[in-house]
Amino acid sequence: MSSTEQTPTRPGRIAAAAAVAGIEALALVVGGLYLLVTALTGKPDGLTQAVTGGATLIALGLIPLAAARGLWLLRSWSRGPAIITQILALPVAWQLLQADSVLIPGGIALAVLAVTGLTLLISPATTQALGIRRPGQDAS
Repeated sequence: MSSTEQTPTRPGRIAAAAAVAGIEALALVVGGLYLLVTALTGKPDGLTQAVTGGATLIALGLIPLAAARGLWLLRSWSRGPAIITQILALPVAWQLLQADSVLIPGGIALAVLAVTGLTLLISPATTQALGIRRPGQDAS
C-alpha cells in the first residue's frame, strides 16, 4: 500500500464485534489451558478426557480469534465465523445458567457477550462497512 492510500475507517461497531470475538477466543483458550494443566498436574476424573477437552477448547478458540482479527482488518469473510460463534455460545450460556453453582455468572456474561456480538454483527452498518451486499443489491 503506498503512502498516499488511506486505510479504511474502522467503525466502532466492527471494533466492538472484534473485541467480543476476541474475549470469547481468550476464554476458550484459557479454559483449554486450565484443563490441560489440571490434567497434567492434578488428578482429573479421566486423563484422556481432560487432555482431549483442553485441546478441543484451544482449537475452538482459534475460530473466534481468526474472526476477531478478520473483523479488525475489515475482512468480509470474518462475519460468518463470528456469527456462528455467537450462535453456538447461546446454548452454552443456557446450560451454564441451568447449573446450581458458580457457573451462573459465567452463563450471564456469555449470554450478554453473544447477544451483543450478534446485534453488532447483523447491523446494516456492519454489513456495509465489511462490503457485504444484500441479495439483489448491485455490485456498484
